[in-house]
Amino acid sequence: MTAQDPDPSAAARTPSPPATEHDAALPARVAAGRVPEDWIGAVSMAVLASITFANVVARYFTNESFAWTEELSVSLMVVLTMIAASAAVTRDRHIRIEAFFSAGSPRRQRRLAIVSALATALAFVIVFGLGVRLFWDDYRYEVTSPGIGVPQWWYTIWLPLLALLIAARSVQQLVRHLGAR
Repeated sequence: MTAQDPDPSAAARTPSPPATEHDAALPARVAAGRVPEDWIGAVSMAVLASITFANVVARYFTNESFAWTEELSVSLMVVLTMIAASAAVTRDRHIRIEAFFSAGSPRRQRRLAIVSALATALAFVIVFGLGVRLFWDDYRYEVTSPGIGVPQWWYTIWLPLLALLIAARSVQQLVRHLGAR
Protein backbone atom coordinates (compact mmCIF):
# COMPACT_ATOMS: atom_id res chain seq x y z
CA MET A 1 0.00 0.00 0.00
CA THR A 2 1.18 3.50 -0.72
CA ALA A 3 0.49 6.61 1.30
CA GLN A 4 -2.09 7.65 -1.28
CA ASP A 5 -3.92 4.30 -1.08
CA PRO A 6 -5.30 4.06 2.43
CA ASP A 7 -5.97 0.65 3.87
CA PRO A 8 -9.48 -0.28 2.62
CA SER A 9 -10.17 -2.28 5.74
CA ALA A 10 -9.61 0.83 7.89
CA ALA A 11 -13.01 2.14 6.88
CA ALA A 12 -14.58 -1.11 7.99
CA ARG A 13 -12.88 -0.86 11.40
CA THR A 14 -13.93 2.74 11.97
CA PRO A 15 -17.29 2.82 13.74
CA SER A 16 -19.93 4.77 11.90
CA PRO A 17 -21.50 7.69 13.70
CA PRO A 18 -24.78 7.01 15.49
CA ALA A 19 -27.84 7.28 13.27
CA THR A 20 -29.79 9.28 15.83
CA GLU A 21 -29.29 11.04 19.15
CA HIS A 22 -30.98 8.06 20.71
CA ASP A 23 -28.27 5.74 19.33
CA ALA A 24 -25.58 8.08 20.67
CA ALA A 25 -26.88 7.49 24.20
CA LEU A 26 -26.47 3.71 23.95
CA PRO A 27 -23.29 2.03 25.15
CA ALA A 28 -20.80 1.73 22.27
CA ARG A 29 -20.91 -2.10 22.39
CA VAL A 30 -24.67 -2.09 21.82
CA ALA A 31 -24.85 0.77 19.32
CA ALA A 32 -22.00 -0.44 17.11
CA GLY A 33 -21.98 -4.18 17.51
CA ARG A 34 -23.92 -7.27 18.24
CA VAL A 35 -25.34 -8.46 21.51
CA PRO A 36 -25.58 -12.17 22.43
CA GLU A 37 -29.31 -12.07 21.68
CA ASP A 38 -28.50 -11.41 18.01
CA TRP A 39 -26.54 -14.64 17.73
CA ILE A 40 -29.08 -16.71 19.66
CA GLY A 41 -31.83 -15.30 17.46
CA ALA A 42 -29.88 -16.08 14.30
CA VAL A 43 -29.29 -19.68 15.38
CA SER A 44 -32.96 -20.08 16.36
CA MET A 45 -34.06 -18.71 13.01
CA ALA A 46 -31.65 -20.99 11.12
CA VAL A 47 -32.88 -24.08 12.99
CA LEU A 48 -36.50 -23.03 12.49
CA ALA A 49 -35.99 -22.50 8.75
CA SER A 50 -34.08 -25.78 8.40
CA ILE A 51 -36.69 -27.95 10.08
CA THR A 52 -39.50 -26.23 8.20
CA PHE A 53 -37.67 -26.80 4.92
CA ALA A 54 -37.04 -30.45 5.83
CA ASN A 55 -40.73 -30.89 6.60
CA VAL A 56 -41.74 -29.34 3.26
CA VAL A 57 -39.35 -31.62 1.36
CA ALA A 58 -40.54 -34.69 3.27
CA ARG A 59 -44.16 -33.78 2.60
CA TYR A 60 -43.47 -33.23 -1.09
CA PHE A 61 -41.80 -36.61 -1.60
CA THR A 62 -43.73 -38.79 0.86
CA ASN A 63 -47.07 -37.05 1.48
CA GLU A 64 -46.23 -37.39 5.18
CA SER A 65 -44.94 -34.78 7.55
CA PHE A 66 -42.57 -35.01 10.49
CA ALA A 67 -44.69 -34.89 13.66
CA TRP A 68 -41.97 -33.29 15.72
CA THR A 69 -41.45 -30.26 13.49
CA GLU A 70 -44.60 -28.41 14.50
CA GLU A 71 -43.89 -28.71 18.22
CA LEU A 72 -40.29 -27.67 17.80
CA SER A 73 -41.27 -24.83 15.46
CA VAL A 74 -43.74 -23.37 17.94
CA SER A 75 -41.18 -23.63 20.73
CA LEU A 76 -38.51 -21.97 18.60
CA MET A 77 -40.92 -19.17 17.67
CA VAL A 78 -41.48 -18.45 21.36
CA VAL A 79 -37.71 -18.43 21.95
CA LEU A 80 -37.16 -16.22 18.91
CA THR A 81 -39.85 -13.75 20.02
CA MET A 82 -38.45 -13.48 23.53
CA ILE A 83 -34.87 -13.16 22.30
CA ALA A 84 -35.90 -10.42 19.85
CA ALA A 85 -37.73 -8.62 22.66
CA SER A 86 -34.58 -8.78 24.77
CA ALA A 87 -32.50 -7.35 21.93
CA ALA A 88 -35.06 -4.55 21.50
CA VAL A 89 -34.92 -3.70 25.21
CA THR A 90 -31.12 -3.77 25.11
CA ARG A 91 -31.14 -1.24 22.27
CA ASP A 92 -34.00 0.73 23.83
CA ARG A 93 -36.08 0.10 20.71
CA HIS A 94 -39.20 -1.31 22.30
CA ILE A 95 -42.65 -0.05 21.39
CA ARG A 96 -43.58 3.40 22.65
CA ILE A 97 -45.45 6.43 21.40
CA GLU A 98 -42.53 8.27 19.78
CA ALA A 99 -44.49 11.48 19.13
CA PHE A 100 -45.28 11.76 22.83
CA PHE A 101 -41.76 10.76 23.89
CA SER A 102 -39.83 12.93 21.43
CA ALA A 103 -41.98 16.03 21.87
CA GLY A 104 -40.82 16.56 25.43
CA SER A 105 -37.75 18.11 26.94
CA PRO A 106 -34.70 15.91 27.66
CA ARG A 107 -35.74 15.85 31.31
CA ARG A 108 -39.20 14.58 30.39
CA GLN A 109 -37.71 12.03 27.99
CA ARG A 110 -35.45 10.76 30.78
CA ARG A 111 -38.39 10.45 33.17
CA LEU A 112 -40.47 8.62 30.59
CA ALA A 113 -37.54 6.30 29.85
CA ILE A 114 -37.24 5.51 33.57
CA VAL A 115 -40.97 4.80 33.86
CA SER A 116 -40.79 2.67 30.70
CA ALA A 117 -37.84 0.65 32.00
CA LEU A 118 -39.57 0.11 35.35
CA ALA A 119 -42.83 -0.96 33.69
CA THR A 120 -40.99 -3.32 31.33
CA ALA A 121 -39.02 -4.88 34.19
CA LEU A 122 -42.18 -5.31 36.26
CA ALA A 123 -44.15 -6.83 33.39
CA PHE A 124 -41.46 -9.39 32.63
CA VAL A 125 -40.93 -10.25 36.30
CA ILE A 126 -44.65 -11.08 36.36
CA VAL A 127 -44.25 -13.16 33.18
CA PHE A 128 -41.29 -14.87 34.86
CA GLY A 129 -43.40 -15.76 37.90
CA LEU A 130 -46.26 -17.09 35.80
CA GLY A 131 -43.82 -18.95 33.54
CA VAL A 132 -42.22 -20.64 36.55
CA ARG A 133 -45.66 -21.79 37.68
CA LEU A 134 -46.37 -23.18 34.21
CA PHE A 135 -42.99 -24.92 34.10
CA TRP A 136 -43.42 -26.35 37.58
CA ASP A 137 -46.89 -27.72 36.79
CA ASP A 138 -45.59 -29.35 33.62
CA TYR A 139 -42.66 -30.84 35.52
CA ARG A 140 -44.58 -31.93 38.61
CA TYR A 141 -47.46 -33.55 36.75
CA GLU A 142 -45.14 -35.07 34.11
CA VAL A 143 -47.04 -33.52 31.22
CA THR A 144 -45.85 -34.75 27.83
CA SER A 145 -46.10 -32.98 24.53
CA PRO A 146 -48.99 -34.11 22.31
CA GLY A 147 -46.97 -34.70 19.13
CA ILE A 148 -43.88 -36.61 20.15
CA GLY A 149 -44.39 -37.29 23.83
CA VAL A 150 -41.34 -35.55 25.28
CA PRO A 151 -41.68 -33.78 28.63
CA GLN A 152 -43.55 -30.54 28.08
CA TRP A 153 -41.25 -28.68 30.47
CA TRP A 154 -38.49 -28.94 27.85
CA TYR A 155 -40.48 -26.31 25.98
CA THR A 156 -41.95 -24.28 28.86
CA ILE A 157 -38.67 -23.70 30.71
CA TRP A 158 -37.65 -21.12 28.11
CA LEU A 159 -40.49 -18.71 28.86
CA PRO A 160 -39.46 -17.87 32.45
CA LEU A 161 -35.74 -17.92 31.66
CA LEU A 162 -36.08 -15.51 28.75
CA ALA A 163 -38.58 -13.33 30.63
CA LEU A 164 -35.95 -13.00 33.35
CA LEU A 165 -33.38 -12.04 30.70
CA ILE A 166 -35.69 -9.31 29.39
CA ALA A 167 -36.31 -8.04 32.93
CA ALA A 168 -32.54 -7.94 33.53
CA ARG A 169 -31.97 -6.05 30.29
CA SER A 170 -34.67 -3.60 31.33
CA VAL A 171 -32.97 -3.09 34.69
CA GLN A 172 -29.75 -2.37 32.75
CA GLN A 173 -31.64 0.31 30.84
CA LEU A 174 -33.05 1.68 34.08
CA VAL A 175 -29.57 1.95 35.60
CA ARG A 176 -28.31 3.64 32.42
CA HIS A 177 -31.17 6.17 32.48
CA LEU A 178 -30.77 6.83 36.21
CA GLY A 179 -27.05 7.44 35.69
CA ALA A 180 -27.62 9.90 32.81
CA ARG A 181 -27.97 13.50 33.84
